[in-house]
Amino acid sequence: MRVLIVEDESRLAENIAEAFREGPGFAVDVCHDGEEALLACGAVEYDLIVLDLMLPKQSGSKVLQALRAKGCQTPVLVLTAVSEVKSTIDLLNLGADDYMTKPFDLGELIARARALVRRGKGLRQTSLTYGGLTLDFSAQTVTANDRQIELSPTEYRILEYLMHHPRKIVSKRELLEHLYDFTWEHHSNVVEAHISNLRRKLRGATPQTVVENVRGRGYRLSQRDEFAA
Repeated sequence: MRVLIVEDESRLAENIAEAFREGPGFAVDVCHDGEEALLACGAVEYDLIVLDLMLPKQSGSKVLQALRAKGCQTPVLVLTAVSEVKSTIDLLNLGADDYMTKPFDLGELIARARALVRRGKGLRQTSLTYGGLTLDFSAQTVTANDRQIELSPTEYRILEYLMHHPRKIVSKRELLEHLYDFTWEHHSNVVEAHISNLRRKLRGATPQTVVENVRGRGYRLSQRDEFAA
């Protein structure tokens, strides 16, 4: 998953970003003003936006208005120093999905963020299942036939993204954009190795569920022979 943090206080922005990277293992981009945030949202499809209201160049409320006016449906969690009921109502009317008042607990922020990402993908449960696989978001574990599959953090994130899009061909670029931040080009040559390891581990645990390499197009999580002619 990939999240955008929009916060002009550099230290707070980095603390939030680090919490997302170390906790759920999200890829994180950081912007420090409203104009930069709109440019980033125009270039990348995010799974979540954490948006401060008090921003230079363009306020968070104007950024939110602009995103919704363009049809952006990405969940937005607003950070605000104001807690009045009217201000909260105004935020929700503008299109915010949730808000937190500063100062806040980073653990609660991560929990709310995870819930918004699930809701944004139409999920209410805390796990995904496909074929013989079960992926638990909270524990960040993958099991097959009641046996846990040991995956590296990157393998887990690849499988999580593919399980959000079963049977869909996911291009290498799309996968990279949701796994890494703006430095993703530096990781492009190792994706095949991670896919190969993931494919091998799945084959040993649940042979029917496979990660296909669709030549020239990308990867697809499917059941064996599901797309056979």
